[in-house]
Amino acid sequence: MATLDGVELSKPLNHKNATKQLQIMRGKEVTFYSALCILNAATGNLQSEVVPYLVKFKQLSDEQIDRYLSKDQPYQCAGSAKSEGLGIAIIERMIGEDPNALIGLPLIKLVDMLANEDWHVI
Repeated sequence: MATLDGVELSKPLNHKNATKQLQIMRGKEVTFYSALCILNAATGNLQSEVVPYLVKFKQLSDEQIDRYLSKDQPYQCAGSAKSEGLGIAIIERMIGEDPNALIGLPLIKLVDMLANEDWHVI
């Protein structure tokens, strides 16, 4: 999930909607959220976390937005951008504890949660 000024930015699903999203996001900071929940079936202990990640987008022209969308086609991505692809070129900076959270699975938090259940990755 992504939000800009308290408004949720959903998956655009098509070029037209993605263009509109990126136009309102240009030059602005967008907060992306990834949720994570684990259940220890043996103990019944449930842990859940929401991990935010802040992304500031470059001040993009309409032509740059169109070229990006034509090449990367991030129509199934909240916020109309894929940082793990060509979308990195439209991002000015990223701020957060775990860059994996932006892609979808906050691995640092997952490792910590597993350790809380006495299951250690290493």
